[in-house]
Amino acid sequence: MEFIDLKKQYALHRTEIDRRINAVLQHGHFIMGSEIAELEAELAKYVDVKHAITVASGTDSLEIALRAVDIGPGDEVITVPFTWISSAEVIGLVGAKPVFVDIDAQTFNIDVDQIEAAITPRTKAIMPVSLFGQVPDMAQINEIAAKHGVTVIEDAAQSFGATQHGKRSCGLSKIASTSFFPAKPLGCFGDGGALFTDDDKLADLMRAIRTHGGERRHYHTVVGMNGRFDTIQAAVVLAKLPHFQGEVEARSRIGARYSELLADVCGVPALADGNTHVYAQYTIRLPNRDAVAEKLKTEGIPTAVYYPRCLHEQPVYADLGYAWGRFPEAERASREVLSLPMHPFLTVEEQDQVVAAVRSAVAG
Repeated sequence: MEFIDLKKQYALHRTEIDRRINAVLQHGHFIMGSEIAELEAELAKYVDVKHAITVASGTDSLEIALRAVDIGPGDEVITVPFTWISSAEVIGLVGAKPVFVDIDAQTFNIDVDQIEAAITPRTKAIMPVSLFGQVPDMAQINEIAAKHGVTVIEDAAQSFGATQHGKRSCGLSKIASTSFFPAKPLGCFGDGGALFTDDDKLADLMRAIRTHGGERRHYHTVVGMNGRFDTIQAAVVLAKLPHFQGEVEARSRIGARYSELLADVCGVPALADGNTHVYAQYTIRLPNRDAVAEKLKTEGIPTAVYYPRCLHEQPVYADLGYAWGRFPEAERASREVLSLPMHPFLTVEEQDQVVAAVRSAVAG
């Protein structure tokens, strides 16, 4: 059994993917070919924002966003300690300081009620992470940010395709970032990502930063980076995009069925009011997580732990001074979460096999 079945997805969409890749091989514009602009237009349309800017990775997209709103040394950015390290890593890369806020016990997303207490005169942005496939309360986060004059950057690497009160993730804040890493809900065949905004000036600046700070060739207005998305990878996403909404609906259906069948034996994902969930990972909670994972392994059921350590536990962030116990919900989650096989092509029979194995492992 596959944890994420990318081979099955390729087999289903092979004709379109191969045709799109072959077109790039034929025209030979491997950097900033026509597929880039085509994909950006389609992504902007899907999210319902004015601008989508493709970039080389989801990590690059976050760094570009921070640079574009002039965040640097002496500044602080609020995010969560329960996430992949790139969320905090990029804050340090621009010279700023990550300030952590604990997560909500039910959704794994930032505890909105704790944000305001973390704001200082140095706070320049709030970077909520839409973890595992659903977004936090963006309306409340935007309200807090507006009150204090700071920018909201949604880290939507895991939630592309999800909605909140009918609006899509990546269209709920001034800037949003997502990832096209292969395991993400909409993935390419390598690294990739995108930025989203309705702000024309901000979009122009982010495009410039992406391309060595150049507004046009040989005319550089800011210090930028090589953050371009490869044309072949854009071709892959273009081939997958027409099928994406159907896959989002399948993820929602499979995730809901998992929850229905497992709710009496373990903690299952909570869906916040007004949200849809794309289940980038289907993540349960168990006090004996490691023992259950080992039993599932013997049954041929692959699992993963996102994430076994919080960021404030990582040696690189020791100088931030956060002691164990400072973020109890994040810490508890890191010791209890277990992600099960999840992808749009999971069959009922496969899911029943996973459920039976989980129930047996929990029972001992």
